[in-house]
Amino acid sequence: MNDLQERLLESKIAEIEQARSWSPRVISKFETLIRSGDDLSLYRVNPLAFARDRVIAEAESIDLFLHATRGGLFEMSWDVVCPQSGMVLDSFGALRTLKTHYVCGLCDVSGETNLDDFIEVTFTVSPHLRRLLFHDPGSLSVEDFHWKARFLSDARLPGQQIRFLDVLQGLVRGLSFLPSGSVTTLRAELGPGALAGINVQTQASFALPVAGEPVTVPTHLWIRYDGQRFSASLPAVPPGPVIIDVQNSGAVRGSLLLINWPPEILAQTTKPALDFDPYMSGGMLLARQTFRRLFRSENVDEKEGLGIRQVTLLFTDLKGSTAMYERLGDLNAYALVREHFALLGATVQEHSGAIVKTIGDAVMAAFFRPADAVSAALHILGVIARYNAAHGDPSLILKIGAHCGPSIAVSLNENLDYFGQTVNVAARVQSLADAGEICISEALFSAPGVSQLLAGHNLVAFEAPLRGVEGTACVYRVMPN
Repeated sequence: MNDLQERLLESKIAEIEQARSWSPRVISKFETLIRSGDDLSLYRVNPLAFARDRVIAEAESIDLFLHATRGGLFEMSWDVVCPQSGMVLDSFGALRTLKTHYVCGLCDVSGETNLDDFIEVTFTVSPHLRRLLFHDPGSLSVEDFHWKARFLSDARLPGQQIRFLDVLQGLVRGLSFLPSGSVTTLRAELGPGALAGINVQTQASFALPVAGEPVTVPTHLWIRYDGQRFSASLPAVPPGPVIIDVQNSGAVRGSLLLINWPPEILAQTTKPALDFDPYMSGGMLLARQTFRRLFRSENVDEKEGLGIRQVTLLFTDLKGSTAMYERLGDLNAYALVREHFALLGATVQEHSGAIVKTIGDAVMAAFFRPADAVSAALHILGVIARYNAAHGDPSLILKIGAHCGPSIAVSLNENLDYFGQTVNVAARVQSLADAGEICISEALFSAPGVSQLLAGHNLVAFEAPLRGVEGTACVYRVMPN
């Protein structure tokens, strides 16, 4: 199926080309995917994998798909993924509709996830541009409906290269749609352990022990499904042949995935999280300037925030701004402040971060990776120093501070913002910096890659009281060499 809308593609590609400067052949590689990719390669695209496979910068790939989504070529989805099975449990088309509570009938687990753990943001080509089989799940074969539409193919057993999907498929004893108002018959050979069934659309499930002496005459098992739950006619079944009649009395078509779990899997007291290829998490996307600029209407449900396991927050402030306003006058000083905002915004974006808000003359920025925030802070001082050298008086003098930790994504004044103790500590750390200095918390200094970045810089560690932290905490001051 490839009914590509040529005029739409050409006009939107032209818009994307004009949106920003792109590296050579990036647009060409993107257009080739749209034109030549099969249906699966255009369904739930992982922009980090696209970057890896086509030797494109990760940040550029993310921006590419964001611009394409804004232009109507792709649709963005916030997918909730089960950490133990790699099943896509739910998909949300907008951040404000995202629910982080998950239930996986396959693993018999439920819980809460956060924006940077098992919330994957993916992109599917728009049906207005090119119609895919996946745009109409009812048209898929029962195999594609389960293995391609509902499971991530890259999920692997922890520390191994064995795909979970390969293990699971080896345990499957039946796979079928369940038409409404009908009885579906499946036949299987069962070994000791358990017989489990799940509707991967609704997560309705059942599980029966497979125990006792093996039989040679088929056991007859009735399963009733009412659109919401399964109920079985027997409390257990013996090993051996089984005939399963499934009656769907619900109003819509259901599905059934039958699995014969072996005793060794049932004996696991905890189900380990699988290994996944790198993907763009919700937390990563919220800390990107391009997302915030192109999707200003995206916000968090006002009734509840969304948890983030770790975000790095950076605050800057102008030293002596009051005196600057008195010396230059309001209009000239405001123009200079606006220019300094532009310099900071460009530098933050170059380091894969986002300006969250400005507070007077101060800036609050967010970064997904701690090392990006520290690199941005170092470059900001360099940018400001070069600006001052080029313009002379009046000079801009910045104080910078940063901290990383858990937070809550919220919507405040129609703007995506962060709330919690990490915000308070980051602001306090910034207040400890003097002119031309960067102060960072011990948590940030200990984060991956940060101490290496600061090697060779003039560092001073000191103890300071931090709001909400009992006693004092270690803070690192980065001073000009």
